[in-house]
Amino acid sequence: MDRAPGLSVRLKLTLTYAGFLSLAGVLLLAAVWVFLLRYVPERALIVPGDTTNHGVFPVRSNLLRVFGPRAAAVLAFLLVFGLAGGWILAGRMLAPLTRIADATRMATNGSLSHRIRLPGRNDEFRELADAFDTMLARLEAHVAEQRRFAANASHELRTPLAISKTLLDVARTDPNHDTGEVIDRLHAVNTRAIDLTEALLLLSRADQRSFTRERVDLSLIAEEATETLLPLAEKRGVIIKTCGDITPTIGSQALLLQLTLNLVHNAIVHNLPEQGAVRVNTSVRPKTAVLTVENTGEKLSPQLASTLTEPFQRGTERIHTDHAGVGLGLAIVKTITHAHDGTLTLNPRPTGGICITVELPAISPHTER
Repeated sequence: MDRAPGLSVRLKLTLTYAGFLSLAGVLLLAAVWVFLLRYVPERALIVPGDTTNHGVFPVRSNLLRVFGPRAAAVLAFLLVFGLAGGWILAGRMLAPLTRIADATRMATNGSLSHRIRLPGRNDEFRELADAFDTMLARLEAHVAEQRRFAANASHELRTPLAISKTLLDVARTDPNHDTGEVIDRLHAVNTRAIDLTEALLLLSRADQRSFTRERVDLSLIAEEATETLLPLAEKRGVIIKTCGDITPTIGSQALLLQLTLNLVHNAIVHNLPEQGAVRVNTSVRPKTAVLTVENTGEKLSPQLASTLTEPFQRGTERIHTDHAGVGLGLAIVKTITHAHDGTLTLNPRPTGGICITVELPAISPHTER
């Protein structure tokens, strides 16, 4: 925004200091003048019997001629002293703002690693600098995460496109090749690319919080998700158990259903090859509505579990099976949870598998819709 040039803050503070000091001097001299006038007569008084005129008291006119120039000199000194001292004091007071402004310019130019780290005791400037450093740290982490996400998304999208190009080249150079097989493989690759694109759009929508909030019941959502994925569980020999009471919360019905579907789907796919189990539970705590999904499976370290919510991270090798997903399942869960002001916790089970807990703000079961 273009604005007209104005005085600097340092100059404004300097003029303020000098003006205040000069005003204080004027008031002090005025008080001295008024005090002197009380004891100085308007006319000269002669002491009787004094022939040397030493007993003559000074009159007010004489006092004004003596006091006036000296008062003016004092005021001039106070003005100059106030300007010089105010300029120095204002510079010292505004020095932290200069450091903050320099850090802001560096951040604007793309250097997010710089920190102010303002020394000294805690005061308003220190709080501002610490808040700015915290903001820079979060912004740097967010930008790094977005760059990793963009790189991974580009890689994931490039893979199906490269496969499609290879299949088309084979079909064009080899007319005798089985066309039906090429079409089937192209269909599978195209379906995966569409799923990935839809997942990216869902992730962006949830991150922007562009959805309508309404009263929903997590227990009903959990039942719908398990019923939808029951055929997949039966195909892979996984048993699903669902339990829980009415668990009301506020949010998007569609996004919370997608969150639950992703959790249950991951629990089914990343499970034991035989006799696997998935347990889905909903409960209400004093201030939160809780959805818990845990499964059996391979043992996971806490370090690995903490990275599973990153985009395109998988607990096992990056092998695309029929139900391997696109690597955004838990990333979408994390984004939807944060968009609903909730928390997501991943805890590896000692016997193998993982327990994932989603806590959302709870409401009373009797709250009106």
